[in-house]
Amino acid sequence: MSATGFGASLRAGLASPLLPVWLVPALLPFGRSAELGVFLALVGAILLIVREPEAIRHHPGARLFLALFSAYALAALVSAIDAVSLGKSWGTVAGILRFAPLGVYTCFAMRRPGKVRALYTATAVVVAVWVADAWVQALTGYGLAGASHPERLSGIFGDTNLKLGPALSALAPFLLWAARERWGRRGLLLAFLLGLGPVLLSGSRASWLCYGIVALAFLWSEAGTFRRFVVACVGAGAVVALVAVLAWQVSPRFRDRVAHTVPALSGTSAGIDAALTGRLDIWTTSLRLYAAHPVNGVGVRGFRVAYPAYAAPGDHFLTIEKCGDGEGACHAHQVLLEVATETGTLGLVAWLVAAILAARAWWRASAEARRRAFPPTVALVAILFPLNTHMAFYSAWWGLLAAWLVSVWCAALFADLPDEAPVRAR
Repeated sequence: MSATGFGASLRAGLASPLLPVWLVPALLPFGRSAELGVFLALVGAILLIVREPEAIRHHPGARLFLALFSAYALAALVSAIDAVSLGKSWGTVAGILRFAPLGVYTCFAMRRPGKVRALYTATAVVVAVWVADAWVQALTGYGLAGASHPERLSGIFGDTNLKLGPALSALAPFLLWAARERWGRRGLLLAFLLGLGPVLLSGSRASWLCYGIVALAFLWSEAGTFRRFVVACVGAGAVVALVAVLAWQVSPRFRDRVAHTVPALSGTSAGIDAALTGRLDIWTTSLRLYAAHPVNGVGVRGFRVAYPAYAAPGDHFLTIEKCGDGEGACHAHQVLLEVATETGTLGLVAWLVAAILAARAWWRASAEARRRAFPPTVALVAILFPLNTHMAFYSAWWGLLAAWLVSVWCAALFADLPDEAPVRAR
């Protein structure tokens, strides 16, 4: 991508009709402000349906998104029937309905491949700003959001909102894609290294793994063969090890997180629990919760309310991690356990059906469509990778980011209209 093409893509990404879609990641650090993009997408979706009532039926991307969304929403709906916290669960069900028009609007706003590239580029600029601000904060102690959190690099999200690591690792594929398009493999390597520093210093070990999955996906894409992939992994591992050594030397935050991880190497349950910051207690309690409510769970976002009744005596989350009046752990910290405990077996089946539908759509797509949808595909695989800890997918913030990624993925996979021919000056 030339400098002129990059600039044109950026301008297109900031212009209507992509503006509502772009506003979601752009405003993520600013709390509920990201809902502005959702609201504008709702208005756009309503206007679309009023103007073309049959439009959705003829758009495979929109239909796929609504099928995936239906599984997500149906699991929540069924769980709310006899939830332990009826108000919270029904409020969550009502809230997630806003994802449907967001997905529909996104699919129509990005129907041309040029629009897909434009949104990717504009999103990459957002992530680049986060990275630049994080580096300034790491070096000076201050960034756009003020002083950094004393224990973790907080970046533009602020010292009371430690979401820099999860958000940056989830959206990193867009930054890496744009750097690869603009500057080739050297740009890809530079972008990876610039993003690696803030992810490591954010102190979120789940984000470290997520960023590693993103890196492996890009290495595989670049290598082309298994042998070259192995060689690339060895080289990348050496680079990451060098960066980690440097971070260990200069960052007390990074040393502290590594120190919390080392006990896992002992192989004992106590060591693993210490490395996981007590999450073994949460997961054990989650299994008891699921066993007690196997059909439709305790209700979405009801985990925190039901937790004290099933926690073992002495569970430190009952006193350390409070989400309200004397409540314990906020959520299951693992996507499969979250779905199982809050939506039960019915929810697990709904999510499994959605995964099968998504895999079938990917399998049937053309090679060009897969290449076009590569960044959101990598992002979704990274945030849903089961052997990791996770934020709550039925929460307002992380749920919105996940829904946005699914929307963009469906749109990119079925961007089936040819780009408009450029207008020639006379």
